[in-house]
Amino acid sequence: MALINEIKFDSAGLVPAVTVDANGRVLMLAYMNRESFEKTVATGKATFYSRSRKKLWTKGEESGNVLEVTDIFLDCDGDALVVRVKSGVPACHTGYASCFYRKLEKGNWKIIMKREFDPGKVYPVSGKCLQGKEK
Repeated sequence: MALINEIKFDSAGLVPAVTVDANGRVLMLAYMNRESFEKTVATGKATFYSRSRKKLWTKGEESGNVLEVTDIFLDCDGDALVVRVKSGVPACHTGYASCFYRKLEKGNWKIIMKREFDPGKVYPVSGKCLQGKEK
């Protein structure tokens, strides 16, 4: 896959990948390595590299909330990606539509979305960050 050579992966072999929905709403930030990028292109399913677990993961493999990729964009420096997906499912493992569900307002983080599912009922207890409170 020659086009992958235009991506400037960092010293750890990763590139940030901002995932957005069809309307441009930011859903999440994750990282891709060469293998996850190639798998994403081949399958059409958003696949990333987990820095904490040190392995590939396809979004939705545990929750069923798979993100179908419609477009991938490479920035002008070649060191960041935007992955546009078909969405209709919560993207955040905490149960929110977006991982960016907190907004700075008057010096405090305010939750600006309603939680769409209880992560405790979807994910096995595995030390996964399940922070955030119901709006």
